[in-house]
Amino acid sequence: MPTETNKVLIHTEENITTVTINRPHCRNAVDYETGELLLDAFNRFEEDDSQSVAILRGAGDYFCAGFDLKSLSGQSELSYDPEAEGIMGPSRKLLSKPVIAAVEGYAVAGGLELALWCDLRVAAETAAFGVFCRRWGVPLIDGGCVRLPRLIGHSRALDMILTGREVSAQEAYEFGLANRVVAQGQAYEEALKLAKQIAEFPQTCMKVDRMTSYQQWGMDVMQALRHEAREGAKPLYEEARNGAGRFSSGLGRGGDFSKI
Repeated sequence: MPTETNKVLIHTEENITTVTINRPHCRNAVDYETGELLLDAFNRFEEDDSQSVAILRGAGDYFCAGFDLKSLSGQSELSYDPEAEGIMGPSRKLLSKPVIAAVEGYAVAGGLELALWCDLRVAAETAAFGVFCRRWGVPLIDGGCVRLPRLIGHSRALDMILTGREVSAQEAYEFGLANRVVAQGQAYEEALKLAKQIAEFPQTCMKVDRMTSYQQWGMDVMQALRHEAREGAKPLYEEARNGAGRFSSGLGRGGDFSKI
């Protein structure tokens, strides 16, 4: 088989970064090199102050079919360090900026874990989610056992984790796993529209509120409330006063946000 090039594509449009898994011949399954390239792409996005929101997508008709098990064939040892980064790429990182998954086709096994890693998931109506790796004895080691229960509840997560069944886009939406369901072929366009909307908001406030929502896991209620209050001080002083002035001038009255 010829050597692959451009396994991950990066495109920037104004303040939006699009990262594309570019292995359509294997349903965008991720091998070791692709995982490293994805990690590098999102590290670069994180460090680039000109970029506000990222979109993760797969080339062609699929989001990601998980880790490329064929890349393991013939290897005497697995290259796996549980203390290092995830083999799917950025799955053990918490970025300071939001990422949206644009899901067409399969987002299964490690591909499901990458979708779960994202803040929001826009799914085509023909998309499918699932822990398909259940059939091969391959564990969820890129966040699936952690993020899935937190997103949709433990009982529903176990229904997916234990059975490995396919979950349609509509059922995923009803679970709260998918945030938007759109027509086939429209997932990226909707994700881009959503990314632009998020990128227009005051960014300090948005990023602080987002991070606080993640950091509160594991805290008791009073700790979480105090932490929220402390973290909110920066945007309160930096952005809220200006926002209050714009509101007082009449912007946003009656729910009209078209000029904000």
